[in-house]
Amino acid sequence: MKTVNDFNFNGKKAIIRVDFNVPLNDDMEVTDATRIEAAKPTIYKILEDGGSCVLMSHLGRPKNNEPEFSLKHIIKKASEMLGVHIKFSEDCIGTKAEEAVSALGVGEILLLENLRYHQEETAGNRDFAAALANLGDIYVNDAFGTAHRAHASTAIIAEFFPDTKCLGLLLASEIENVKKVLTDSERPVTAIIGGAKVSSKITVLESILDKIDHLIIGGGMAFTFIKAQGGEIGSSLVEDDKQELALEILEKAKEKGVEVHLPVDAVIANSFSEFASTEMANSAEIPEGWMGLDTGDFTNDNFKEVILKSKTILWNGPVGVFEMEPFAKGTIHLGNAIAEATKNGAFSLVGGGDSVAAVKQFNLSKKVSYVSTGGGAMLEMLEGKVLPGIKAMQDLNI
Repeated sequence: MKTVNDFNFNGKKAIIRVDFNVPLNDDMEVTDATRIEAAKPTIYKILEDGGSCVLMSHLGRPKNNEPEFSLKHIIKKASEMLGVHIKFSEDCIGTKAEEAVSALGVGEILLLENLRYHQEETAGNRDFAAALANLGDIYVNDAFGTAHRAHASTAIIAEFFPDTKCLGLLLASEIENVKKVLTDSERPVTAIIGGAKVSSKITVLESILDKIDHLIIGGGMAFTFIKAQGGEIGSSLVEDDKQELALEILEKAKEKGVEVHLPVDAVIANSFSEFASTEMANSAEIPEGWMGLDTGDFTNDNFKEVILKSKTILWNGPVGVFEMEPFAKGTIHLGNAIAEATKNGAFSLVGGGDSVAAVKQFNLSKKVSYVSTGGGAMLEMLEGKVLPGIKAMQDLNI
C-alpha cells in the first residue's frame, strides 16, 4: 500500500479521513488532543508539498445532529496544535462543502462537519461516498480508530480513487507496529490481556495463542478463569457462562506450549468504592461479600518477572480498577515493568482504551515502544481480521 510519501501534493487537495473523535468537557473544550497530535505528520507533509487539506471525521454517536457533536468545537484546539487556522464547513457534503473546498488555497486546512450527521456514513452509502470523493484530488486514510468499520469515508470512498489513494503516516505506522507483534516478533512474546470481561476478548485470546509464549490475564476477567478452576472469588466480577470457555482457552494454551499467568493474590474490597475497606487475599480464597479490584504484591512481582524476560510485549487492558487510587498499584507496577523491559530492548505495543488511558495517566507513553490510537481496530487486527478501511487501500502487497 502506498503512503503519503509516495505522492507529491503540490497544487493538490487531499481529502483526509482523520480520527478527531476526541473527548470534550461540559464547556465543549478538548480534554485529550492525542488524536489530533497523531495526525500532524500527515497533514504537515501535504502542506509542505504545497497542497491543501480537507479533513473529515466523526465525533461521538449523534442520533439527531445534536449540536454538542459538532466538530466546530475542536477548531480552536486543532488550530493551536497545527499552527494553522482551520477553516470550517457546516456540512460535509453538498453546496456548502463544495464552495468551502473551492475557496481553499495552498497551505490551508478545511475541517468538514461531523460525518455521522448523515446516517449514510455508517451505512456505507456509495452516493454519500461519491459526494465526499468529489471534494479532493487524492484520498488519504489516516484513521486507524475507524479502519475496522466499512463506512463511507473509510472503505467505500477509496473506490473513487483507484490510482490516487494512500495511507497517512499514522495508519501506516499502526499497521507496521501491529505486524511487529503478529508476524515479526522477537521471542519470547508476552501478551497481557486485562479488562472486565472474557467475552470481549475471546477471539483475541484464541487467535494470539499461536504467536505468544506467555499470556498474562488480569483485571476482572481473571476471576472467571480462577472460578472455573475451582477458586472462591467472593463477589468479584465473573461471567459464569464463560467458565467452560475459560477452561478451553487454558487447555489450548497448554497444548500450544503457552504459559498462562493468573493473579495469585488480590487487593480485595467490601464494596466497589474508592472508600471501601481493603485487605489482601489469595485470589482463589476471597470471602463472600468481598471483591478483587487489583492485583496483589506477589502477583505484581510474578508479572514483572515474566515481562522482564520478554522481547515482545502486547498490553491490552488494565489489571485493576486503576481509576480508583487504592486499586491502581497493580496497573502502575505492570506499566513500569513494561517500561523497564522496553528500556532494556524489548518492543512494547499498548492498545485499547483503558490501557492507553492508564499509560497516559501514569506518564508512561514515552516509555513504551508504541501506543495505538485504535482499540477496536487493533483487537480485530490481532484476531487476524482484514480491516475494511485497510483492505480498501490495498493496491500493493503490504
